[in-house]
Amino acid sequence: MTRLGLFGVIVAASLLSSACGRATAAPLQHSFSSPADLAQAVLAGVAMGDRTALEAIALSEREFRERVWPELPASRPARNLPFDYVWEDLSQKSQAHLRQTLGQHGGRRYALIGVEFLGETTPYTTFDVSRKTQLRVRNERGEELVIRLFGSVLRSGAEYKIFSYVVD
Repeated sequence: MTRLGLFGVIVAASLLSSACGRATAAPLQHSFSSPADLAQAVLAGVAMGDRTALEAIALSEREFRERVWPELPASRPARNLPFDYVWEDLSQKSQAHLRQTLGQHGGRRYALIGVEFLGETTPYTTFDVSRKTQLRVRNERGEELVIRLFGSVLRSGAEYKIFSYVVD
């Protein structure tokens, strides 16, 4: 093989390897194409009191471990925070807030008017997290309300998921 041919093989292998590296992140499960679609799913789950459906549209442990954790400052070895500790803390707090949300809003039907993020949006390499989500809705009596059913939303490309149900 000539030097030019060998160089071509090396370049092609390098490009293929880097393309494969970028493609390793699996799509988020039960994600939505917009914040409004995500909010509609939350409102439907709340109306049905369907905790299982609501849990499915939040980040799973696998998604957090594979997609989120590697980019968080807390994951740096110098911080000495084990993944299991961080996930357990986030998961427990999120579950507690979801229980409160279902206790307060479960069975109520709301029509979505809009989604707003009152907090900052933090950009990471492959995703963003938008905080302090509020929903402008209309209740069954036609009254316009502002409610907070979840705290933060993760956007990765064109995929949206609940990062946490913690309302702060």
